[in-house]
Amino acid sequence: MARFFIDQDLAAGLSLDLPAAAARHVQVLRLQPGDAINLFNGQGGQWGARIERMGRASVQVCVHAFEADGPDVARPVHLALGMPANERMDWLVEKASELGAAGIWPLQTSRSVLRLGGERALKKRAHWLAVARAACEQCGGNRIPEVGPIDELAAWLARADEARLRCVLSLADDAQPLAQWLHRAPAGAAVQFLSGPEGGLSPAEEDAARRAGYAPVSLGPRVLRAETAALAALTLALQPH
Repeated sequence: MARFFIDQDLAAGLSLDLPAAAARHVQVLRLQPGDAINLFNGQGGQWGARIERMGRASVQVCVHAFEADGPDVARPVHLALGMPANERMDWLVEKASELGAAGIWPLQTSRSVLRLGGERALKKRAHWLAVARAACEQCGGNRIPEVGPIDELAAWLARADEARLRCVLSLADDAQPLAQWLHRAPAGAAVQFLSGPEGGLSPAEEDAARRAGYAPVSLGPRVLRAETAALAALTLALQPH
C-alpha cells in the first residue's frame, strides 16, 4: 500500500490536502478516489487514510484508523559521524534510516574532506532530513531519525550526552570487541557511536573522545570504509543481546 510522510499531527476523522510532492506521487501511481493509503508523521505508528478528492495538482484524503508500532529495535542507537565525502553521506543517512537509527549527528573532524558552514550547512542538513524521511517512507519505519546540525568534533565532545552509553570505533590494541561491549550494556539502554571519516579519527581526536567518556570498541581486524563501519556497528547494536 502506498505510504506518505505528513509533517503535521494526525487524528481520526481529519481531512487534509497532501503536500505537493505526495500529491504528485499519488498521481504518478494512478491512485483514484476511494483508494486506501497510509500516512505517518515520524512520531510513531501510522494512520490509514482514504483518498476523497483529486484535482489537477491536489489530493484530499480522510484519516481514519491508527496502527501503533510493534516491536522494532532493541535500543535507541545514535550515530555521531565524521562525515564521509561526496554522495557517501547521503547513502549513509539513507541506510541508517532504513535500519532504524534514532539519531544521526554529522561532525567535521581534522581528516574530514567535506567542509560545510553557514547557509550550505543548513541546506545540507535539510537535504539529509529529506533523505531520512524518504527512506522511512519506503521501508515502513514510523520514526524518522533526528538529523543534527553539522558540528565540530571538539564542540560535540564538550557536550557529550551522559544519558547515553558512548563508544568510539577504534583500531587500537586495547579496543574491546563491540559485541562484548554491547552484551554488558543494560537492556534497552540508548547507545551512541562515534566514528571517523575517511582515514578515521586522528590519535588526538580519539584520545579526546576517550577522555569524554567514549569507550574504544572494535569491529574486528579489517579496516572498513567509514560508511561501512558505522552501519555495521548500528546493525549489531540494534539486535537483542
